[in-house]
Amino acid sequence: MTSVRMAWIGCGTHANEMLLPQLMRHDVTLAALCDTDADRLARTAVRFGVPPERTTCDWREVLNRNDIDALGLAIGPQGHFEIGTAAIERRLPVFMEKPPAPTALQAHQLAEASKRQGVPVVVGFMKRYSTSNRIASNILSSPEFGERASFLGQYMTAPTYFAKDPDYTGFYLHHCVHYFDLVPYLMGDVESVSARRHELAPGKLLLHVDFRFVGGAIGTLVVGTHQSRGTPMEWWQVMGDHRRVEVRNVHEVRYYRAPPFKVSDRDATLADGVDTLVWEPNMTAAANEDHKGYHALLGEFVRAIREPMEVPTIADGARAIQLLEQAIGGTAAEVR
Repeated sequence: MTSVRMAWIGCGTHANEMLLPQLMRHDVTLAALCDTDADRLARTAVRFGVPPERTTCDWREVLNRNDIDALGLAIGPQGHFEIGTAAIERRLPVFMEKPPAPTALQAHQLAEASKRQGVPVVVGFMKRYSTSNRIASNILSSPEFGERASFLGQYMTAPTYFAKDPDYTGFYLHHCVHYFDLVPYLMGDVESVSARRHELAPGKLLLHVDFRFVGGAIGTLVVGTHQSRGTPMEWWQVMGDHRRVEVRNVHEVRYYRAPPFKVSDRDATLADGVDTLVWEPNMTAAANEDHKGYHALLGEFVRAIREPMEVPTIADGARAIQLLEQAIGGTAAEVR
């Protein structure tokens, strides 16, 4: 099977440090590279071995090539919408980082175009692919766990990006949108969503997001911009009947069951099937994959080019932005 010839648009820090290194571990050839910043483009081309004649500052030149099989985008929501639309019309499979568009309406337009043209469009919801989240999701889906009763989680960030100009558009679209995908992925369809808001100071926002899920389960997600990025800032828990699963700091899973009290049992031991299970990766070993999930997600995209796969699609991206807009009471670009 021949290598996938991939064109990539967007050579910022995120693409260079998170996306392209993981993409190139798969059966992919970087056939074209594009960025509006010529210096950044040249540095990225050297780093990933793309010859100058395969680089350009004009994305239209990329789409006019006849030697690419798929397109990757990491440039921001408006560019994702505009270039993604053009790529779909050219019937190119697309991987785009989140957010896929500035608004739910535009994301739905992308989803409709993807369906109409029969072209896969995969969104960078890598949290589904984090090793710990995968383990926890599989536990939740098992018959042993049973009905999911509640979700509780937090996903914080720092005010660094928002202190000078307290416009929270970036916080909503680039940060919050991850959990507006992950929560329904873990809990199922959302019946209603709303948020309570508290602004500690300009640039320091706190939201408590309340979910009600189809079937009766409930949930609360805490997101905000007033914590230090130097501490663990991400945690979630799903409770069932006498069972709960937690993922702490992206990398640790805890599965609580219903063990008996042990204090008066002189023969007490750890009992399989009832005591708590804990998993975390061996961080001292050379990792075969990125536990944040980028490697696995990009691998699924490469496979989705060739055959149908269960991946986070543009339709999932549209749902996430729509839920986000419902929670904050308008589009992310309108709500401050």
